[in-house]
Amino acid sequence: MSDVPLQEEPGETPGHGPEPRWRIVGPGLVVAATGVGAADLVATLVAGSRYGYTLLWVAVLGTIMKVVLVEGAGRYSLATGRSIFDGWRSLGRWTTFYFAPYIVVWGFVYGATAMSSSALPIVTVFPDLSLRWVAIVSGLLGLALVWFGSYATFEKVITVFVGIMFVTVVGAAVLALPNLGEIALGMRPIIPDGSIVYVLGLAGGVGGTITLAAYGYWLREKGWDTPRFMRVMRLDNNAAYLMTGIFVVAMLIVGAELLYSAGIAISTGEDGLLDLADVLADRYGEVFGYVFLLGFWASSFSSLIGVWSGVSLMFADFVGTLKGLEPGHPDTRTGGRYFKAYMLWLTFPPMLLLLLDRPVGLILAYGVLGALFMPFLAVTLLVLLNRSGGGKVAPGGVAGAIVPRQWRNRWFSNLAMGVCAALFVALAVNELKKAVEPYL
Repeated sequence: MSDVPLQEEPGETPGHGPEPRWRIVGPGLVVAATGVGAADLVATLVAGSRYGYTLLWVAVLGTIMKVVLVEGAGRYSLATGRSIFDGWRSLGRWTTFYFAPYIVVWGFVYGATAMSSSALPIVTVFPDLSLRWVAIVSGLLGLALVWFGSYATFEKVITVFVGIMFVTVVGAAVLALPNLGEIALGMRPIIPDGSIVYVLGLAGGVGGTITLAAYGYWLREKGWDTPRFMRVMRLDNNAAYLMTGIFVVAMLIVGAELLYSAGIAISTGEDGLLDLADVLADRYGEVFGYVFLLGFWASSFSSLIGVWSGVSLMFADFVGTLKGLEPGHPDTRTGGRYFKAYMLWLTFPPMLLLLLDRPVGLILAYGVLGALFMPFLAVTLLVLLNRSGGGKVAPGGVAGAIVPRQWRNRWFSNLAMGVCAALFVALAVNELKKAVEPYL
């Protein structure tokens, strides 16, 4: 797509350099592709297989909520020139005490999960291969792609994976011959009996991870780092989550038309996509079953390399900020020392979890810390994007930039973020119960 020139918004501080331009490929596509992994596709698929189109409105609402949160993270970074972690630190030491163990434990467990997810469709096609060793090779390949590549190269690779996902996921929905009337009825806000867990999971889980907060770091790597790019960022974010919405609706259509109507049950884990590949192969031929497995792999591997890039940037900024480095110091950027250190943490220690049974205590900590992150993000963004007072900080906090008045939340953003915070708190309580109950 050709570049579209954009004018600066009222109240924006003019900057130097070329006029901001928006491309359809940007950090928004990266954060959306990273957030929509195999587990998210399964969650939507299962919802469609159990309730037909009834929960379509929840999936759409969840996508809109991610638009609001990602826009807020991007707006804070562009308006202040500071990272989201800088903003968190200004709220008090408690944010550091939460984030430090979270990013360490989360990375250790997620590394193994991402490698296994990427290996699963490959081993399905080539059953003689070992899942464990294919997972290890997947991690090493992801490490090499991000370690030796620039951000621009990484963005191009993500674009290829999104294209594969679009062809396979949307192609499956088209083959399913969706009922447009039922789709329209699915936008009615109805919660069927027994579906509250699926409502919470579908609204809060699809495309929603720590990578939402990484958006500001990818903006910086792209070179969009001043208020001049505010409108560009919003278009980028909206376009990317429109793509996410298409994936979500497509998978729900597949679940409703192929599974719900035929009364076919599938697994709730990532094996659910393997079950779907079998159904597609039976109906449309073995070739399409393999094509869908390619899409499964693309969604998993794009999430892997997205985390290897985005969360490594967050960790690098976390360390650089604690060490007093200037914002944007080379050690905290793509290819920097701290960036590469976290990539190694994501890749090699998690291989132990692939070789051994996962420690119960570690999995429990992962579940607890992970459930708390989205409420943490929603609530802190509400505070940061409404705060005034000329730089006052919480006790124990450090000075953080105040968002200029023209970029603070309006009533709609506050309402949307408030709804996000309430939903994610409810989801966190549900996830904490599920994480703790097996060990009580």
